[in-house]
Amino acid sequence: MESFIIEGGHLLSGTIIPQGAKNEALEVICASLLTADEVRIGNIPDILDVKNLIRLLMDIGVEVRQTSRNEYVFRAAELNLDYLESPEFVQKCSSLRGSVLMIGPLLARYGKATVAKPGGDKIGRRRLDTHFMGFKNLGASFKHDEERGTFNIHADRLDGCYMLLDEASVTGTANIIMASVLANGTTTIYNAACEPYIQQLCHMLNRMGANISGIASNLLTIVGVKCLHGTSHTIQPDMIEVGSFIGMAAMVGDGIRIKNVLPKNLGIIPDAFRQLGVDVITDGEDLFIPRLEHYEVKSFIDNSMMTLADAPWPGLTPDLLSVLLVVATQARGSVLFHQKMFESRLFFVDKLIDMGANIILCDPHRAVVIGHDHNIRLRAGRMTSPDIRAGIALLIAALSANGTSRIDNIAQIDRGYEDIEKRLNSLGAKIERTNS
Repeated sequence: MESFIIEGGHLLSGTIIPQGAKNEALEVICASLLTADEVRIGNIPDILDVKNLIRLLMDIGVEVRQTSRNEYVFRAAELNLDYLESPEFVQKCSSLRGSVLMIGPLLARYGKATVAKPGGDKIGRRRLDTHFMGFKNLGASFKHDEERGTFNIHADRLDGCYMLLDEASVTGTANIIMASVLANGTTTIYNAACEPYIQQLCHMLNRMGANISGIASNLLTIVGVKCLHGTSHTIQPDMIEVGSFIGMAAMVGDGIRIKNVLPKNLGIIPDAFRQLGVDVITDGEDLFIPRLEHYEVKSFIDNSMMTLADAPWPGLTPDLLSVLLVVATQARGSVLFHQKMFESRLFFVDKLIDMGANIILCDPHRAVVIGHDHNIRLRAGRMTSPDIRAGIALLIAALSANGTSRIDNIAQIDRGYEDIEKRLNSLGAKIERTNS
């Protein structure tokens, strides 16, 4: 098991470029299954979850050619669908949540799919009902094989229809879109997720010959077509990584520029940090965060306590609440964090409390942070990364702490952040990767 050894207290400065968006990469790579033509995708992040998904596609017969570190060409001409029944496929799916995004394309093109219950972060219930209800509305039937832990889905044909999703699930919306593009007739999806990842997927599918309108709204209309062709696509910067770097710059920055972030696609992420008093300056396509001796939590107009809560896009993404919470530990003032979507995502705060943070965990969904205003530094400690986002939050805390910290199970961080220690060390951090 690999670990990070972090020597805290070093100020970081310079320029950093965000990687391609992980969540978008998982969606558009699976979309390559919808055509027998070549699909070229650039700015793919070189991270564990994405590499595991690419290997999984290769296992079922997708021809994959890597043209550079971050660009691949996919050609799903002839697939070995029998492999979907193998124990090896089930085992690989169970460790990779992104594998669930294969269902829609396989169902659309081949009329069947077998996918194991997907793995991923252990942050609470992450049900698949929205996916399967969408497929069922299109005319598919499914059977859960409890012994093998698989979902077997079949459809002689898919017919477009109107559907109202029970929740604005990002992966659920992506899966239903990919199943609908080759269905007969028109599909209307209301309460669809509209994150930038979904928008990018829709634009890519339209370039492949799909007919999708309503992009960027929660009401999508998809007119089915007979077939799709190849295309080229470039993945946008990862807004979660951009937010992580904003948080890092606030805690330990001595002036950090985040390059080419496409600010218009960040939604309210910069404003969420501004609510904590962080000075986020937009400079063209870049963000600049100056050195902050102090930053003070804002209050609402009625002077009530600031509350930051996650919500479907264009609300605040839940993936950044962990980072915002760490930033609040050194703010001036108090803030309530309300994690609505996942009941286990705040459990990492006990590690911050051990480091000296002043946090009250009210229940699995809410925590109050009373900031130290840099009067008391966090102290170093030994931690284990429970998931991707808590892992990067703990890394930020360790960078600001007094002393040397150790973070174990950093494979969780590697799942979402490319070469993170090398990139941060280039800014002045002291992070060593060790294999214990």
